[in-house]
Amino acid sequence: MPWLAAALVVAVQIPYPLLPAGGSGRRWLTAGQVVAFFVASASHAALRRGWAFTSGCLGLTIGLGFAAEVVGVHTGWPFGRYSYTGRLGPKIVGVPPLILLAWAMMTYPALLLARWLTDRPANAPRTHCLDAFTVSGIPDDRQRWTTRPPSARDQASGRTSGRWRRATMTAIAGGVLLAGWDLFLDPRMVAEGFWRWAPGGGPTLNGIPLTNAAGWLGVGTVLVALLDRLPDATYRPAPKHGRWPAGDGVPLVLLCWTYGSWVLACLIFFGQPMVALAGGVGMALPLLPAAARAVRRRLTNRPIPARSTERRTPPRDLTDASAGTGPSAPPRKHR
Repeated sequence: MPWLAAALVVAVQIPYPLLPAGGSGRRWLTAGQVVAFFVASASHAALRRGWAFTSGCLGLTIGLGFAAEVVGVHTGWPFGRYSYTGRLGPKIVGVPPLILLAWAMMTYPALLLARWLTDRPANAPRTHCLDAFTVSGIPDDRQRWTTRPPSARDQASGRTSGRWRRATMTAIAGGVLLAGWDLFLDPRMVAEGFWRWAPGGGPTLNGIPLTNAAGWLGVGTVLVALLDRLPDATYRPAPKHGRWPAGDGVPLVLLCWTYGSWVLACLIFFGQPMVALAGGVGMALPLLPAAARAVRRRLTNRPIPARSTERRTPPRDLTDASAGTGPSAPPRKHR
């Protein structure tokens, strides 16, 4: 089911730029790709991480996304003043249900990428600033490291601070990815007439108030932080090789497709190079470090050919060394 839904996302998006702008064809394809993307993310989460995680994920993303949208539509905070048109279908308190599926469909892959980016290998050594020190006054060639075993309090403090540091970086990385994705999304959806922004909203980027990017960053960071706390039986620290988990291929493919297709479509089909630049840079902030980390891990963890530990012995000459013909006998001098 996840791979089938992901293939449907790609199949629906390919003809999208070929249809007339603002027409009913693009409107139906927009709804179709959002539903297919949502099904891909939800079914993958259910099959891979269980129903406890999936129900919590959908409840948080849809619930918090709906709350943020309702507050945003009626108060202008935290995104700015905007309103939805009728092109996305019926509305609940001013918010189309399709928007709630969009929140859920993208936050799940953002969580997985952020986790993978901020994880440390399970067998990486933990260090402490007082764990080791060099003994002064000893020559460099004879210097040894003296290790002071950390106390139980130091160990507990290190584990707690490490967990909080990883959780904080995971939430920020996921929030940045969602905010970067919206740098593509908002200009395009406004151009399609799905929603509109009220004038006088302050500085803008591609016609969208900068407060919108700040709102996406804040709400996205909170969402990813909450999802990261959900029970996930499959979550493990990164293995030594650090490769992307084999069972999480669907979210990775959808993320890469979303990034590449948005850049290509805005550059070639939609005539919006600045949108391609802004969204490309925004989403690349977490994607490029993730790609660089993947390459670095692959290069540094290549298997090294094992060297033979057998000691080689030179071939023995079977001739009699005492006769002076063996290789160990010195050559005789003839007078």
